Amino acid sequence: MRRRHLTAAMVGGLWPWWARAALGEADAAAGVRAALERGATAAVQLLGRTDGFLGDPRVRIALPEGLQKVAKLMKATGQGARVDELVTAMNRAAEAAVPEARSLFVSTVKQMSVEDARQVVRGGETAVTDWFSAKTRAPLGEKFLPIVTRVVERQKLAERYNQLAAKASGAGLVKGDAVTVQQHVTTKALDGLFLMIGEEEKKIRADPVKTGSALLQKVFGR
Repeated sequence: MRRRHLTAAMVGGLWPWWARAALGEADAAAGVRAALERGATAAVQLLGRTDGFLGDPRVRIALPEGLQKVAKLMKATGQGARVDELVTAMNRAAEAAVPEARSLFVSTVKQMSVEDARQVVRGGETAVTDWFSAKTRAPLGEKFLPIVTRVVERQKLAERYNQLAAKASGAGLVKGDAVTVQQHVTTKALDGLFLMIGEEEKKIRADPVKTGSALLQKVFGR
C-alpha cells in the first residue's frame, strides 16, 4: 500500500493538473469565468457610485503629469478651486460611465476559451485578471471610450480640461498634443477596474470557501 502511494506521488507530476486535482476542463473554464464575472461585478459596484473613484486613493483619477504642473501654478495663484472641480468632474465621469460597461465585461468573460482557463487557473494571485487585461484591454477601451465621451459631453468637462491643457501648452509644460480628457478618463477608469477585479481574485484564491460557491471552491481550492 505504501509503495503504491509513493509511486502515485512520484508520477503525479507527469499528470495534467486537472487530472491530479480531479478537476475537469469544463469545470476549470466555468470556474475561471465565474471568478472573472464575480470580480467584474464587484469592481463595477465599488467604482460605479459616488466617490467610487474620487474617494479611493488607489484608483482616484488625477490630472496627467504635464497638467499637474500647471495646476500647481494655478493653486499658487488662488485658482485651486477650479483645479479641484476639474479633478472631481473627471472622477465623476468615470463613476458615471463604469456601470454602463458591465455588460461589456460580462460578454467578454463568456468568450474565454478552455485553453485560456487551463493556463491561468493555477497561476499567481492575479493570473486570471492579468490574462483578462492582456486579452481585452484594447477592445474594451475602444468600446468604453464612447461611453466616457457621452458622460464628458454631458458634464461639459472637455471645455474645462482643454482650457487647462492650453495653459500648460502655452507655458511649455506639455510636449505635443496633450491627451484628451476622454482618453485620460478611459485609461484610468480601466486601470481602476482591473485593479479591483484583481483584488477580488485575490480574495477568491485566498479563501474560496468564503465565496459560498461550490464551483469556485472546487476550482480554486488548494
